[in-house]
Amino acid sequence: MREVIKKAALIGGGVIGGGWAARLLLNGIDVNVFDPSASAEQSLNKIIANAEYAYSKLTMAPLVKQGKIKFVDSIGKAVQGIQFIQESVPENPGKKIPILKEIEQFALETALICSSTSGIKPTSLQTEMKHPERFMVGHPFNPVYLLPLVEICGGEKTSAEAKQSAAEFYRRIGMKPLILRKEIDAFIANRLLEAVWREGLWLIRDDVATTEELDDAIRFGFGLRWAQMGLFETYRVAGGEAGMRHFISQFGPTLSWPWTKLMDVPELTEELIEKI
Repeated sequence: MREVIKKAALIGGGVIGGGWAARLLLNGIDVNVFDPSASAEQSLNKIIANAEYAYSKLTMAPLVKQGKIKFVDSIGKAVQGIQFIQESVPENPGKKIPILKEIEQFALETALICSSTSGIKPTSLQTEMKHPERFMVGHPFNPVYLLPLVEICGGEKTSAEAKQSAAEFYRRIGMKPLILRKEIDAFIANRLLEAVWREGLWLIRDDVATTEELDDAIRFGFGLRWAQMGLFETYRVAGGEAGMRHFISQFGPTLSWPWTKLMDVPELTEELIEKI
């Protein structure tokens, strides 16, 4: 059984790394940060200040005792003796792989190592690790200190125990972990976002709408529903007493109509409908 994690290391202190720092600190976790940028500390402190202000407006309940932050000048100093490590360096396998290798050189063999990558498969990142079973993707959403979702995606050599341990830690700092059943590029949420984004780009390209109008359509319309029920629960309710089966029978055929540029849709077989 793993010991309770009270301290974490962050490799990379940019927008995402800074968001992780704020999330961790405001949930009582001490943090070591390594980022070679000369402006990293100043930028990260601004993110923390924004998070503190946001938390002060979210609730009148007293916050937990804030964790302590320490900026260090090497990866080795950041990860030594730490049980949880979050890597948030630029989205480039050529940079991430050697950094993960260096992290592992100094980290405890039992330490959990997570990457904030928004789309790179973990199998390709764990190729040079000696203990790849404890490495996985822990993909957050910006701002990390406010949005709770974190997608956990393991590689071919990631253990189920490590994924569950990471999920438990993320829950402790107020997050909603979603463990992916299969390893795929871009994971789940970004695939959904990119589908909407692609259609939005077509609407803009064809002079149907401006970016502001598209954003208004989302934030004053289905975005409010999605925040409460998501996509499939919303459609289940829309189906009335007959639920999802009725909704699909009524609106499923429209998926093949020329309303959208995204015409590659799965066949609505009985097996797929039953699964939904």
